[in-house]
Amino acid sequence: MTQSFKNIPIKTQSTPPLDEQDELYEVRKKIHPRAISGLFATWRWIAVWVTQLVFYGLPWLSWEGRPAVLFDLDARKFYIFDLIFWPQDFIYLALLLMLCAFGLFWWTAIAGRLWCGYACPQTVYTSIFLWIEAKVEGNHLARQKLDAAPMSGRKLRLRATKHAIWIAFSLWTGFTFVSYFTPLTDLFRESRHGGLGPWELFWIFFYGFATYGNAGFLREQVCKYMCPYARFQGVMFDRDTLIISYDTERGEPRGGRKKSANPQELGLGSCVDCGICVQVCPTGIDIRNGLQSECIGCAACIDACDQVMEKMNYPKGLIRYTTENALEHRYAEDRFLSHILRPRIIIYTVILAVLVTSMVWTLATRNPLKVDVVRDRNALVRETVFGQENAYTLNLINTDDHEHLLMIKTEALPQAELLSDQALPVRVAAGSTQRLTLRVRTKGTLAQGSNPLIFVVQAVDKPTMQRREKTSFQAAR
Repeated sequence: MTQSFKNIPIKTQSTPPLDEQDELYEVRKKIHPRAISGLFATWRWIAVWVTQLVFYGLPWLSWEGRPAVLFDLDARKFYIFDLIFWPQDFIYLALLLMLCAFGLFWWTAIAGRLWCGYACPQTVYTSIFLWIEAKVEGNHLARQKLDAAPMSGRKLRLRATKHAIWIAFSLWTGFTFVSYFTPLTDLFRESRHGGLGPWELFWIFFYGFATYGNAGFLREQVCKYMCPYARFQGVMFDRDTLIISYDTERGEPRGGRKKSANPQELGLGSCVDCGICVQVCPTGIDIRNGLQSECIGCAACIDACDQVMEKMNYPKGLIRYTTENALEHRYAEDRFLSHILRPRIIIYTVILAVLVTSMVWTLATRNPLKVDVVRDRNALVRETVFGQENAYTLNLINTDDHEHLLMIKTEALPQAELLSDQALPVRVAAGSTQRLTLRVRTKGTLAQGSNPLIFVVQAVDKPTMQRREKTSFQAAR
């Protein structure tokens, strides 16, 4: 039977009014954070100076005739002061990444997003760009007026000056980044003669563009929407995590008043509702609404509120670092340290201790000599009038920064004789690989089949530089 749909009403979805469409998303409002001074602002600028001195200063530091830190991708060697890493040393990179990850978990569980507020590159470069902007265009109020003003000669001059400084700084940042892979002296020489390679040019402009775009335009949008840390930080917090908090019990109800007024007689809390804590926030949030994922833990609101409390002759700390349990009076705030050692912190600490110990121990006992033994499987055994022979190929890798003379001998095989068409001991240059073909001959009586054999490779000038590689000797049946 055929069913007709002619008389069935069809519901259509009408387009919502324009004002309802606007509510589906939040239009970004440009934030001009107010400059603030204080204890935490000082610490933030110390972090800026330290991180940037390290980043911009290391490529200029020379170490034994080469850059102190150099990631030479062409030669597949990574230099970090006295240490030289090869692709075979990938385990150290894995340990470093694990150490950074668990270090972040450990610190976040103790004191929240201190990394974001003080040392994150996005925070650091945004602070630098804001400083440049303030020097060129003025304070936050002057910048707001300039944004609202129509285009004029003065506005064009200020904007052009600001962006020129931003672009120059960004390109220098990209140039510095590339200098970790190509020595600065080579980069300067190639730049003067217009001989920069395509990859070097690409990364200078790419890294410079990323710095210019993220710190100059995106700013808080990176922290709020692009950074994954803002999304999963909540799972690392608990009620004993030290975070920036507004004391609602003390501050509410908020309201304006004269400095001489008694807030208790007015039925008001300590918060004078001045809004400075919002004005100084680089992400534009109101900390009085509680902890939010957008908060990067920079503590600018603490410095701002403390200054207002000081002017009003109120106790400082209306906004402060504290824990949720302390705010709810489950224990005194000065007892915070006694609540640090809780199960998750203990677990993170043990894991970190194991990782740090492993990394330090492996670096301290790291052997710059690597040996790879490959037995010739095309001719398992060769019988001669002098005895049975097996052929081997030894790949000798000297990862040290100095040349070494290597002595080779065998163990575990009776009456074994080492034969080579090349002179022994063998000389291996610094940071190079030497392939050596050897034959092992024995006159002793061996069991048929596979017999254990050990190659011992040792530096003549450095006895501690030794490798013992196990292989097998195939005897005729």
